[in-house]
Amino acid sequence: MKVILSPNPYRDKGLRAVREAQRILEKDGVESSICLPFRPEGSYELPPEVQVSDILQEAPKADMLICFGGDGTILHSAKLAAQYDIPILGVNMGSVGFMAELEHGELKLLHRLVEGKYTYEKRRLMDVRVMRDNRTIFQDVALNDATITKGAVARVIDLIVYGDRVKITEFSGDGVIVATPTGSTAYSMSAGGPIVEPTAENLIVTPICAHALQAKSFVLAPERVVAVRTSRQSRKTAYLSADGGRAFRLSGGDVVELSNSDRYIRLVRLTGRNFYEIVSQKLGRG
Repeated sequence: MKVILSPNPYRDKGLRAVREAQRILEKDGVESSICLPFRPEGSYELPPEVQVSDILQEAPKADMLICFGGDGTILHSAKLAAQYDIPILGVNMGSVGFMAELEHGELKLLHRLVEGKYTYEKRRLMDVRVMRDNRTIFQDVALNDATITKGAVARVIDLIVYGDRVKITEFSGDGVIVATPTGSTAYSMSAGGPIVEPTAENLIVTPICAHALQAKSFVLAPERVVAVRTSRQSRKTAYLSADGGRAFRLSGGDVVELSNSDRYIRLVRLTGRNFYEIVSQKLGRG
């Protein structure tokens, strides 16, 4: 078995957790390499005894990707994992970590990988594209959500949301979130959206601070295509971001189309904890 260990260096200080995991895996005969999910900024220095490899070179021959960080670290790695069909095992080094299977103190459970005592949970990705004058000018993919939000100066933006070309809602507000079930416990939930079991494949539309009584969250069937149109007359700036990535600036009249992708990622499950137990543990009872 060949495993990539991918730590967020700001979460895993001194890469102590990833080095502990590497020792555990090596005792079981697992080959591993340490690859950073992104280049650290500023004066950050890696421990001199740690050898770091290029994740793009290691990915084609990897059997598993173990991410050390929060959900953001897994989101950062999701596109690469989908491209090479590498299952992801998350180790939570953050505060919440809905997608992470293990906490830092559970690294000894990595022994189960060699014994084959694990399963996969499929999570569907969402395709994101921007149409302008019937041309695709931007494409991306999201595991959690895509958000359309106002600029720093604009007070509100005017949006129309469609499902399969039928208008669902129209409102002014701070923006809208289109989330996957995986992302239903993230920004969408904070904006008042529902929690949806992550193995479902619905699309969730949640307005952000809408100035309209009728602007509520909608849960759409998996086969629907959601379209969000910005007002053609408006001069206010709006931005699109997939999974919190770099924002793409939208112009008036642009249409953002969102639909379920043909691609999935696979999350590794070792502990047997189900989604409801995780929600209770992470969000608290009552």
